[in-house]
Amino acid sequence: MVSSDSLSHYREFGYAVVRGLFSAAEIADLAEAFDRSYAQGLAYGASFRHQNTLFRLGEDPNLGKIVRMVQWPSYFDETFAAVRTDPRLFDLLGPLLGPDIKQIINQLHWKPPGAAGAEFGYHQDIRFRRPREAYRRTERAYVQTGLAIDAHDRSSGAMTIFPGSHRLGELSLADAGPIMDRPLDDADVARAGIDPASKIHLELEPGDLAFWNLYLVHGSGPNRSRGDRRFYLNGYVSADDCDRGEWAFRAGRPCPLGEPVLVHFEDLFRRPEPHFVDP
Repeated sequence: MVSSDSLSHYREFGYAVVRGLFSAAEIADLAEAFDRSYAQGLAYGASFRHQNTLFRLGEDPNLGKIVRMVQWPSYFDETFAAVRTDPRLFDLLGPLLGPDIKQIINQLHWKPPGAAGAEFGYHQDIRFRRPREAYRRTERAYVQTGLAIDAHDRSSGAMTIFPGSHRLGELSLADAGPIMDRPLDDADVARAGIDPASKIHLELEPGDLAFWNLYLVHGSGPNRSRGDRRFYLNGYVSADDCDRGEWAFRAGRPCPLGEPVLVHFEDLFRRPEPHFVDP
């Protein structure tokens, strides 16, 4: 169960962690699903989209072609779909967002061992909520979640966060440049008035769930460990405060996916067919 202490910590510091929310057996099933999706992405050989589902591939100088992320795997894999509307997530989300909840993020992230990059520069997730008029009450109506499939620590590229930074509003970080494969740079946060020494590394064990505010400043470095660092991200919003997104819960009850609706892919209805995309 999600404790009131976790919710209080989230409200005060912009993030919290629920330890051991998913069992070892459940995580093992998810790890297998991650491996299936990774193999599927490599088989495409390039970044590939079908409706809202996107396989984003990259070229790593150490490993060659790697799968960086998959967006909306829940359309094709029931293992992922079951997690996105798991009642345990509603126990967390309901007190924060109410009974009617949409979903705007459904992503798999990989950091393979030995990859030269596979990192994310400091940023706030509010940066990616476009067009902005479709996303309202952004300070309170949105919750990002991440489920650890592997151990996350500093060596494997765990999230680096700045507790309380969600109270600073929207900041200019990383000169508005790309986030993916941008190294963590203390100068980025210092320019925004944040003390770099205030950062912490969000260490997680498999089955732990982290959740954070859209305005929390965070990033993550490369994986220098010997094992994978896999993360399953799901982002939610109070239904009344967003014009986009797939339904996750109505009156607290899980909503299965049907025909894709508009989330982030602007050309969903103009170009829904399977196709390769530019890197």
